[in-house]
Amino acid sequence: MTISEFFEATGDRPVLVFAYFGFMIIAAILSGILGKGEGQDAPWKYLYSVIIYLVCIPGIFAIALNIYLFLFERKSVLDTNIYTQILPFIAMVITLLIIKANVALDKIPGFGKISGFLMILFATMSFMWFLDRVRLFVFSFLPIQYLGMIFLALFVILYFGWRSISKEEA
Repeated sequence: MTISEFFEATGDRPVLVFAYFGFMIIAAILSGILGKGEGQDAPWKYLYSVIIYLVCIPGIFAIALNIYLFLFERKSVLDTNIYTQILPFIAMVITLLIIKANVALDKIPGFGKISGFLMILFATMSFMWFLDRVRLFVFSFLPIQYLGMIFLALFVILYFGWRSISKEEA
Protein backbone atom coordinates (compact mmCIF):
# COMPACT_ATOMS: atom_id res chain seq x y z
CA MET A 1 0.00 0.00 0.00
CA THR A 2 1.36 3.40 -0.96
CA ILE A 3 0.82 6.61 0.95
CA SER A 4 -1.54 7.77 -1.78
CA GLU A 5 -3.61 4.58 -1.50
CA PHE A 6 -3.69 4.98 2.28
CA PHE A 7 -5.02 8.52 1.96
CA GLU A 8 -7.62 7.40 -0.57
CA ALA A 9 -8.78 4.61 1.75
CA THR A 10 -8.87 7.01 4.68
CA GLY A 11 -10.76 9.59 2.65
CA ASP A 12 -13.31 6.93 1.70
CA ARG A 13 -13.96 6.17 5.40
CA PRO A 14 -14.09 9.56 7.12
CA VAL A 15 -16.04 8.09 10.04
CA LEU A 16 -12.90 6.29 11.22
CA VAL A 17 -10.85 9.50 11.07
CA PHE A 18 -13.52 11.46 12.96
CA ALA A 19 -13.83 8.66 15.51
CA TYR A 20 -10.07 8.56 16.12
CA PHE A 21 -9.62 12.30 16.60
CA GLY A 22 -12.94 12.62 18.40
CA PHE A 23 -11.81 9.95 20.85
CA MET A 24 -8.56 11.86 21.47
CA ILE A 25 -10.44 15.12 22.14
CA ILE A 26 -12.96 13.38 24.41
CA ALA A 27 -10.12 11.62 26.27
CA ALA A 28 -8.43 14.98 26.82
CA ILE A 29 -11.69 16.53 28.07
CA LEU A 30 -12.44 13.62 30.42
CA SER A 31 -8.87 13.63 31.72
CA GLY A 32 -9.21 17.33 32.44
CA ILE A 33 -12.45 16.79 34.31
CA LEU A 34 -11.36 13.73 36.29
CA GLY A 35 -7.85 14.98 37.04
CA LYS A 36 -8.72 18.62 37.70
CA GLY A 37 -5.74 20.33 39.29
CA GLU A 38 -3.67 17.13 39.27
CA GLY A 39 -2.53 17.18 35.64
CA GLN A 40 1.15 17.49 36.56
CA ASP A 41 0.97 14.39 38.79
CA ALA A 42 1.16 10.73 37.81
CA PRO A 43 -0.81 9.01 36.25
CA TRP A 44 -2.43 12.04 34.57
CA LYS A 45 0.76 13.45 33.09
CA TYR A 46 1.50 10.09 31.46
CA LEU A 47 -2.02 9.84 30.09
CA TYR A 48 -1.67 13.36 28.69
CA SER A 49 1.65 12.36 27.18
CA VAL A 50 0.07 9.40 25.38
CA ILE A 51 -2.82 11.53 24.14
CA ILE A 52 -0.43 14.22 22.92
CA TYR A 53 1.70 11.74 21.01
CA LEU A 54 -1.34 10.01 19.50
CA VAL A 55 -2.71 13.30 18.23
CA CYS A 56 0.53 15.15 17.40
CA ILE A 57 2.16 12.50 15.23
CA PRO A 58 -0.67 12.56 12.64
CA GLY A 59 -0.95 16.35 13.04
CA ILE A 60 2.74 16.94 12.41
CA PHE A 61 2.67 14.49 9.51
CA ALA A 62 -0.26 16.41 8.02
CA ILE A 63 1.66 19.68 8.33
CA ALA A 64 4.74 18.16 6.68
CA LEU A 65 2.60 16.63 3.93
CA ASN A 66 0.90 19.96 3.25
CA ILE A 67 4.22 21.77 3.10
CA TYR A 68 5.56 19.16 0.69
CA LEU A 69 2.47 19.19 -1.52
CA PHE A 70 2.14 22.97 -1.71
CA LEU A 71 5.82 23.90 -1.99
CA PHE A 72 7.39 21.05 -3.92
CA GLU A 73 4.54 19.42 -5.82
CA ARG A 74 2.82 22.79 -6.34
CA LYS A 75 -0.61 21.27 -5.67
CA SER A 76 -3.68 23.47 -5.55
CA VAL A 77 -5.19 24.29 -2.19
CA LEU A 78 -8.53 23.26 -3.67
CA ASP A 79 -7.27 19.65 -3.93
CA THR A 80 -6.70 19.45 -0.18
CA ASN A 81 -8.20 16.39 1.50
CA ILE A 82 -10.06 17.64 4.55
CA TYR A 83 -9.88 14.33 6.42
CA THR A 84 -6.17 13.65 6.04
CA GLN A 85 -4.63 17.09 5.63
CA ILE A 86 -6.73 19.50 7.68
CA LEU A 87 -8.55 17.48 10.36
CA PRO A 88 -5.37 16.07 12.01
CA PHE A 89 -3.96 19.58 12.42
CA ILE A 90 -7.21 21.00 13.81
CA ALA A 91 -7.62 18.06 16.20
CA MET A 92 -4.01 18.49 17.34
CA VAL A 93 -4.53 22.18 18.13
CA ILE A 94 -7.85 21.57 19.93
CA THR A 95 -6.42 18.70 21.98
CA LEU A 96 -3.34 20.70 22.99
CA LEU A 97 -5.51 23.64 24.04
CA ILE A 98 -7.75 21.37 26.13
CA ILE A 99 -4.76 19.76 27.83
CA LYS A 100 -3.07 23.13 28.34
CA ALA A 101 -6.15 24.32 30.25
CA ASN A 102 -5.46 21.68 32.94
CA VAL A 103 -1.69 21.41 33.02
CA ALA A 104 1.34 23.35 31.81
CA LEU A 105 2.65 21.56 28.72
CA ASP A 106 6.25 21.68 29.95
CA LYS A 107 5.19 19.37 32.82
CA ILE A 108 4.18 16.67 30.32
CA PRO A 109 6.92 14.06 29.74
CA GLY A 110 8.24 14.17 26.19
CA PHE A 111 6.40 17.30 25.07
CA GLY A 112 9.68 19.17 24.61
CA LYS A 113 10.78 16.43 22.23
CA ILE A 114 7.70 16.99 20.05
CA SER A 115 8.27 20.74 19.85
CA GLY A 116 11.96 20.19 19.09
CA PHE A 117 11.03 17.65 16.43
CA LEU A 118 8.64 20.13 14.87
CA MET A 119 11.31 22.84 14.85
CA ILE A 120 13.89 20.59 13.15
CA LEU A 121 11.25 19.38 10.68
CA PHE A 122 10.40 22.97 9.77
CA ALA A 123 14.08 23.88 9.40
CA THR A 124 14.72 20.88 7.14
CA MET A 125 11.72 21.63 4.93
CA SER A 126 12.70 25.30 4.74
CA PHE A 127 16.26 24.42 3.75
CA MET A 128 15.04 22.02 1.05
CA TRP A 129 12.56 24.60 -0.23
CA PHE A 130 15.33 27.22 -0.41
CA LEU A 131 17.57 24.86 -2.38
CA ASP A 132 14.69 24.07 -4.73
CA ARG A 133 13.77 27.74 -5.26
CA VAL A 134 17.28 28.94 -6.09
CA ARG A 135 17.65 25.94 -8.42
CA LEU A 136 20.69 24.57 -6.64
CA PHE A 137 18.88 21.28 -6.36
CA VAL A 138 15.53 20.34 -7.89
CA PHE A 139 13.58 18.11 -5.52
CA SER A 140 10.27 18.06 -7.35
CA PHE A 141 11.52 15.71 -10.09
CA LEU A 142 13.17 13.19 -7.77
CA PRO A 143 11.54 9.84 -7.02
CA ILE A 144 9.99 9.85 -3.56
CA GLN A 145 12.49 7.35 -2.10
CA TYR A 146 15.45 9.61 -2.99
CA LEU A 147 13.63 12.64 -1.68
CA GLY A 148 12.94 10.76 1.55
CA MET A 149 16.61 9.75 1.93
CA ILE A 150 17.78 13.34 1.32
CA PHE A 151 15.20 14.64 3.78
CA LEU A 152 16.23 12.10 6.40
CA ALA A 153 19.93 12.90 5.94
CA LEU A 154 19.30 16.64 6.26
CA PHE A 155 17.06 16.03 9.25
CA VAL A 156 19.77 14.02 11.04
CA ILE A 157 22.43 16.62 10.23
CA LEU A 158 20.24 19.43 11.56
CA TYR A 159 19.29 17.37 14.62
CA PHE A 160 22.88 16.67 15.65
CA GLY A 161 23.92 20.22 14.75
CA TRP A 162 21.17 21.62 16.96
CA ARG A 163 22.12 19.28 19.81
CA SER A 164 25.77 20.33 19.63
CA ILE A 165 24.81 24.01 19.63
CA SER A 166 22.44 23.50 22.57
CA LYS A 167 25.12 21.68 24.60
CA GLU A 168 27.60 24.53 24.09
CA GLU A 169 25.09 27.14 25.27
CA ALA A 170 24.13 25.20 28.40
